[in-house]
Amino acid sequence: MIVNQWVPAAHRGDAVGDSARRTRDMLRALGHTADVFAITIDDSLRNDIRPFDADGATRGDLTIFHYALPSPMTEAFVSLSGGRVLQYHNITPAHFFTPYEPALFRLAVLGRRELATLAGRVDLALGDSEYNRRELEKVGFGNTGVLPIAVDTKRLNQLARRPALERVLDDGLTNILFVGRLAPNKKIEDHILLAEHYRRYVDANCRFIFVGRHDAVPRYFTMIRSLVSEFNSSPGEVARFWFTGSVPDEDLATFYRTASAYVSLSEHEGFCVPLLEAMAADVPVLAYSAAAVPETMGDAGVQFAPKNFEYAAELLGLLVYDEALRAAVLEGQRARLMNFSDAAMRERLAQLVARFS
Repeated sequence: MIVNQWVPAAHRGDAVGDSARRTRDMLRALGHTADVFAITIDDSLRNDIRPFDADGATRGDLTIFHYALPSPMTEAFVSLSGGRVLQYHNITPAHFFTPYEPALFRLAVLGRRELATLAGRVDLALGDSEYNRRELEKVGFGNTGVLPIAVDTKRLNQLARRPALERVLDDGLTNILFVGRLAPNKKIEDHILLAEHYRRYVDANCRFIFVGRHDAVPRYFTMIRSLVSEFNSSPGEVARFWFTGSVPDEDLATFYRTASAYVSLSEHEGFCVPLLEAMAADVPVLAYSAAAVPETMGDAGVQFAPKNFEYAAELLGLLVYDEALRAAVLEGQRARLMNFSDAAMRERLAQLVARFS
């Protein structure tokens, strides 16, 4: 069977594009002809992703359309003669962008409107989480299901080490990590407030590290930097906040490897791949329980709600310093990763394709 995947934009390191490429490889291993087509393609992926106007883009016996933003692919998708499967990766609600970026507010609104136009016009609509599936149902999609993102949980552990970066990070400070683009829904300001509580009441020798793009919402990052300046170190102290921007995979693996804990305070996630990356790197996870986070984590890690920073700081301290708790949490996280193994994903894909055979 020919199984195509459509992704509006293919960027290296983007969870949706990475999942599509991994899914393609699994489909090929199952004996199918499979390719990924995109409108926008990073130069480094041009030998791996096919352009949307290439021969074959519309000739799939089955086409999986990864939806996360509006694009010309949407209307083209409904005209296909083969099987049509929508995989919805969620759109950040527009209200998060209201104070910072009108263009992103408008894009989010348009994205949700365009999603609704596909209701009743696809054969199957899948969320990559139950949270996303329920949203599809609310929009009006009838035949729905769940297909998780395909995550390579072993990738980061197989990369070359960065001795120089390891020496910088291994300086006696406790490294608390966050990975992802710095966007309003991620609530980076809450990380800063948590850090202040942690420093005051638990451990002053700490460093909160933020790995990911900070240019997506410039006004938001300006606000974050202003907040940091209120709490940043006095003369002679070590800076407590490090915003790295985007980093190579080898550096990302090093940040995970040297982290004492991973923290997520996001208030909107459709899946949240870094939670699984942290688990795969054997980093205990502390997460605010919101949106799809509880589903992705299952019974693993430590979740909390409501958002009480004194309580969260105490939990974080226990994760870092209570060896028995830490060992139990890590064991639970290793077990949780089995739900996202390659074998589990191949079985899901085989069942999906069989529905259209």
